[in-house]
Amino acid sequence: MVRTLAVSYVRVAGVERISPRMLRVTFSGDALASVMEDRPDQQMKLCFPRQGQRAPRLPEPDAEDTYGTRWYEACLAIPEPERPLMRSFTVRSYDPGSGVMAVDFVLHGDGGPATRWALGAGPGDVVGMVGPSSAYARPLPEAGRLLLAGDESALPAIGTILESLPAGAPVTVCAEVADAAEEQRFDTAAELTLRWVHRDRGESLLEAVRSAALPRGSAAAWLAGEAGTVRALRRHLVEERGLPRSAVEFSGYWRRALTQDDAPTEDDLAWARERAAGA
Repeated sequence: MVRTLAVSYVRVAGVERISPRMLRVTFSGDALASVMEDRPDQQMKLCFPRQGQRAPRLPEPDAEDTYGTRWYEACLAIPEPERPLMRSFTVRSYDPGSGVMAVDFVLHGDGGPATRWALGAGPGDVVGMVGPSSAYARPLPEAGRLLLAGDESALPAIGTILESLPAGAPVTVCAEVADAAEEQRFDTAAELTLRWVHRDRGESLLEAVRSAALPRGSAAAWLAGEAGTVRALRRHLVEERGLPRSAVEFSGYWRRALTQDDAPTEDDLAWARERAAGA
């Protein structure tokens, strides 16, 4: 059952640097127990306060606004100096026992609002949270072998997917990071083949996927990361490797030289039409 858009406030419980370019922030909040879902790859948005605010200003949700259209319109109607700065994230983990949720922040060199906030975050700081929502759940394609491919922004989702796979399930991961210091450990019962792709060595995620062994007719893929790279990966898997379009789940988490505040490009609009059509 699709639930109404969930809007809540969460408080920082702790901050941990897990690699030179990745920060893990843990959150607590009264609403977490009711909004967290028992599935991997839970997508949500965090809303950061503007300068001078103790907490972001958020509109009240509408019980009939399942996909949040009216809520987002109300958010845009808030004067810009008071409007929350919003970015998309994946829930890295949630512990029902302690009521704590973990979210990993990639520390971008451009010093965007999420990076600035994370670097200054401390216990008790408050942010808003929109979701997670089953309305935006991305089911994993069924496959003899599953391929997971993405950059740093996809690592939290990849981690949750690997943790959810059954024992012995064959899975290949191609993960692009800046250098060896950004590698992470993944815990999984699956039969994992892991390939780290290092940008400082001139390695390419597309080339890593090109060289990945995938059984014909029984493979599927989950792709996420920079939008242009994800499009190139999908074209390769469908047009060159022969995977059915329905066997490739894909999402562009970010756009090179653009932010979530920038207007969609023609490529973005084409991407959205393609996803909506299930092409």
